[in-house]
Amino acid sequence: MNPTSPVPATVATLRVPDARLHYEVRGKGPLVVLVGAPMDARSFAPLAERLAADHTVLTTDPRGINRSPVDDPDRDSTPEMRADDLSRLLTHLDAGPATVLGSSGGAVSALALVQAHPGLVDTVIAHEPPLNDLLDDREQIHERTEDIVATHLSGDVTGAWRKFMALANINLPDDVFEHMFGGEWEPQQIADDHFQFAHMLRPTTRWRPDLVTLRSTTARVLIGLGKESGGQLCERTSIALASALDGEPTMFPGGHIGFAEDPDGFVIRLREVLSGR
Repeated sequence: MNPTSPVPATVATLRVPDARLHYEVRGKGPLVVLVGAPMDARSFAPLAERLAADHTVLTTDPRGINRSPVDDPDRDSTPEMRADDLSRLLTHLDAGPATVLGSSGGAVSALALVQAHPGLVDTVIAHEPPLNDLLDDREQIHERTEDIVATHLSGDVTGAWRKFMALANINLPDDVFEHMFGGEWEPQQIADDHFQFAHMLRPTTRWRPDLVTLRSTTARVLIGLGKESGGQLCERTSIALASALDGEPTMFPGGHIGFAEDPDGFVIRLREVLSGR
């Protein structure tokens, strides 16, 4: 299902409080937003190109990451702030209400968006939101998260990522881990990695959704889960949130980043979900 030719993206910047947001728009049709945190627009480009055949697709770098610089790099990036950013992008484009697919921290941003601005959204697909505060062992998980942050801030980046993967229960072969986290990093990669651990991880994983609001909103709220995420921490959080909303997760191919690893398979399933199947 590879597109015969990539759909060109219109690239622009929007000034919002305390930040400049890089965003990209592709295609024409009903608006779909693809958003991550800390993942930026590049991670969603293959999926966006496939979906843009019959949708307007918005992708963006979240505040503080890559091409979306913040005025104060020492300030935390909260789900509420990122939701406000998304609301301003949607209002600026005037193409809603939108379907929003958020993955990982972006799923938390999407949930915060539908809570605060329900009129801008018709469907939210929160794919594997890392809402650790919903779990019974949250205090232990929060303690381990603090240790991960402290390890990273001490300068042991590799050690922090090993601890992060252990907490997430994501097992990578040594050669894969070294390929992902070893070697020389570009300055922007280093800056983004620091911002994620210092200013994004805590407020994202400690965020607690307003279940009453999510149950009563007129928007459709779905909790996505990768078929290959069995046993991982985000499987637990996704199941916990879906259960709290009196439902079950909506399954997608792949694992935590299935949209990037298998965009062909993911877009097929996403189209089924968008059509109500």
